[in-house]
Amino acid sequence: MERSSTTKQCVLVTGGAGFIGSHVVERLLASGRYRVVVVDDFNDFYAPQMKRANLAGVAGRDDFELVEADILDEERLRSVFERNELAAVVHLAARAGVRPSLREPLLYQRVNVEGTYRLLDLAHTFGVGRFLFASSSSVYGARSRVPFRESDPCDRPASPYAATKIAGECACYTYSELYGIRTLCLRYFTVYGPRQRPDLAIRKFTELLASGRPVPLYGDGSTSRDYTFVDDVVDAVERALDYSRSRFEVINIGGERPVPLRRLVDLLAGALGVTARIERLPEQPGDVPLTCADGTLARELLGFEPAVGIEEGIDRFVGWYRERLKTEDLGALLHGIGD
Repeated sequence: MERSSTTKQCVLVTGGAGFIGSHVVERLLASGRYRVVVVDDFNDFYAPQMKRANLAGVAGRDDFELVEADILDEERLRSVFERNELAAVVHLAARAGVRPSLREPLLYQRVNVEGTYRLLDLAHTFGVGRFLFASSSSVYGARSRVPFRESDPCDRPASPYAATKIAGECACYTYSELYGIRTLCLRYFTVYGPRQRPDLAIRKFTELLASGRPVPLYGDGSTSRDYTFVDDVVDAVERALDYSRSRFEVINIGGERPVPLRRLVDLLAGALGVTARIERLPEQPGDVPLTCADGTLARELLGFEPAVGIEEGIDRFVGWYRERLKTEDLGALLHGIGD
């Protein structure tokens, strides 16, 4: 089958209709350097119409193509590689979340591990020179020594989700070593911002607080996360696409300022102008007490510096949320809160 080509580099973004993916797609297109092909299966992990809305701003562009397909569908994936002379793959598609992975570990293994192998093998077959893999701070497991460094051992995952991300990194290393694919595994630390999935804490807490419902806090509220604003993550992806110093790297992408859960709730309540009601619940299996990125390698290799602090990021997220309330029914926004 004949491939198409343009003067712009063609990049495949898997999971490109999702929270992070849609922001990556917009940034790459806005740069004028890339033509973007998105593969997304619009599964029902959360409302597919939310994901379709994420891409509304780029639909119809000549330099954008959407392919509705599962990354486990080898025939459909192969056709994407056959039709496009891909310069890079940005692999964001995955079954996400620690707690859901406890309920469906085999599904997580199939999508996150087998799906990654399928993409790597097609990248090798069709001579794609660059592969970016979205990994996670979950790979570090439950550890008390901070900050987390890329050289730390990652052999004690606390959830099936974390185990699949470790397996994905190993697959990336193997294909990089065997076939010379320049591969970067970016370990994201709790990404948040506009379009955030409804199951994630900041989005979920905002919707609960805005509707006067109690916020569930598991444990004593002292667990801390290194929150990373989505614009910073997209900046790291852009920089990673230009990286050329070595063939394989694993790099933390984090905000480098852990925020206790209770402080997060207070920031959200303050931005919304409400008083938080708290529901205390037992600690959850698979949760880790603390995450904190060491950003030394990201600075050295990518020139990456997180620019959006938690206070600014929360204000920007709440501003986006309020804009949505002007045009959408609150009941629709609350979809998935009890899931």
